[in-house]
Amino acid sequence: MATGALVLFDIDGTLLRKAGPHHREALEDAVRHVTGRTASTDGIPVQGMLDGDILMLMLKSAGLRRDEARAALPRIIVKAQALYVRRCPDLRERVCPGAREFLEALARRRVPMGLVTGNLSRIGWTKMRRAGLREHFRFGAFAEQGATRAALARLAVREARRRGWIGRGALVALVGDHPNDVAAARANGFRSVAVGTGVVPLTELAGSNPDLLVPDLRSLSVDQLLCV
Repeated sequence: MATGALVLFDIDGTLLRKAGPHHREALEDAVRHVTGRTASTDGIPVQGMLDGDILMLMLKSAGLRRDEARAALPRIIVKAQALYVRRCPDLRERVCPGAREFLEALARRRVPMGLVTGNLSRIGWTKMRRAGLREHFRFGAFAEQGATRAALARLAVREARRRGWIGRGALVALVGDHPNDVAAARANGFRSVAVGTGVVPLTELAGSNPDLLVPDLRSLSVDQLLCV
């Protein structure tokens, strides 16, 4: 049954914060397992980036040519996800302030929700399960499915329409903690919501001109988001 709205969420810094080193370590260990090279995320501005782009920068820093990196990337992606699934801790205490309550409020209004994240798919879904948030999300668009965050957001909306969850005139909102999330929303004509629970200061988020800017999801109501 189609509804009049769809809300898409980033994960890290938006729904979860300080989730531990396990994600970074899975990427680093996967590179070492597949290529034999030691690579790190040190010096890479990982916030707001897609995992695939992070891995390509890691491989470049490890001395691989671009063609070598691209050839190794599919195996690294598979390995990194397998490692993370085994290592992910309980994340229920890492849910951002107000996030759980806000998702529950959207669920009561029967608003469909999806993920748009730079995480690889198994990593993203594992985080949601371990945080106790999986039940709220019908689907997601993940790092390996598109070249940019804007492309992932577009993919998510196409999927929601294909499944008949929203009609053509539905309001779509994208909630994130980084200027890249705001830019992805703007590129698609979606409503942008920036939350200050990530590493980007509110003043910097304000400079990206989101439609709504809140310190955390305790400060946002469903009516405010949907302009009821």
